Amino acid sequence: MQNWYHIFPKNTGLSLYIWIIFCVLPFYFIFRSTSLIEIGLGIVLTLLFFAIYWITFTSKGSFQYVGLSMELVINLAMVFLFSYVYFALFIAFYIGNLRRKAAFVTFYVIHLTTTVLAIIGVFLIDYGTIIGQLPFLIMTILGIILIPINRYNRLKQDELEGKLEDANRKIARLAIIEERHRIARDLHDTLGQKLSMIGLKSELAKKLISKEPTSVEIELDDIQKIARQALKEVREMVSNMKSIRILDELAHVKQLLHAGNIKMRIDLPHQIDHIPLFIQTVLSMCLKESVTNIVKHSEAKNCYIKLIETEDSFFLEVKDDGIGIPANLSFGNGLYGMQERLEFVNGKMEFVPDKKGMKLFIVIPNVIKQGEENE
Repeated sequence: MQNWYHIFPKNTGLSLYIWIIFCVLPFYFIFRSTSLIEIGLGIVLTLLFFAIYWITFTSKGSFQYVGLSMELVINLAMVFLFSYVYFALFIAFYIGNLRRKAAFVTFYVIHLTTTVLAIIGVFLIDYGTIIGQLPFLIMTILGIILIPINRYNRLKQDELEGKLEDANRKIARLAIIEERHRIARDLHDTLGQKLSMIGLKSELAKKLISKEPTSVEIELDDIQKIARQALKEVREMVSNMKSIRILDELAHVKQLLHAGNIKMRIDLPHQIDHIPLFIQTVLSMCLKESVTNIVKHSEAKNCYIKLIETEDSFFLEVKDDGIGIPANLSFGNGLYGMQERLEFVNGKMEFVPDKKGMKLFIVIPNVIKQGEENE
């Protein structure tokens, strides 16, 4: 159920307080009458209109059309009895909420036609009353014409934007899956045959080790050549991927934090150029996403970035002194992207609450460097 204040029209150039005045205004017209019966009838019609309006606004299905029809009748009664036309603006806004095009067009035409005819009828009956309200009546008619169309188009646009956002998320997920499949195919094509050859030659060398030692040496030389060729092809494949160096990303991070009025402190190893470019790319993308979240959501004043390299792992720590981890922390597209990139390289990430702020730890195994050193 929507909040009560959502029943007041938005994006019409009038504030909530103006619409509240429209709720009180009918009583001014009602109490101008000298007949107690008319006053009582006017109060009942006004309260009935708002009750039906609220019920229909928070309901779906055929009942909303029944309620809207009752509102049209009450609006006409208020026009003829008290020369009060402004319920028409509420009805115009509600008509714009109708999602079925046929229902929207039908009620739009009926509402505009009946309201204009009612104003003309009252004009013919009581010329002076209508002339006194003429500027407001003109604005009301313009509102009846424009508000439903504007509201209907805006809701359609919001619906399309929501579908577009869902489609973009699906495309992003499919792109990640396709990239994984492509990398898997490349790795299979690059390493599959050569690893099979290494396995066969290793088995052959094992069988020949006691019978033909010279042949074993030849097989071992072939295994070494195949392994080097495989490593070369893997390096070429990795270098063809989009690469981001940590130092380049840090320059971007500095600009981002400066724009958010957040001070930054960085602790890096003395030399980071030797870090494999593929690992640098993954670390850079995770660093970019984490700093973006700090600028957007943390309300922090300081940010601390630390990179540690050990013999078998890389550790990235990103810390801030903001509002900390929300109780309802959920993974958006950015965090999901970080998690998927880290899973691809057997990495992990962990959020750790601090005394003030939040810490993000990222660990990536140093498998590529170990492979190079083993060569």
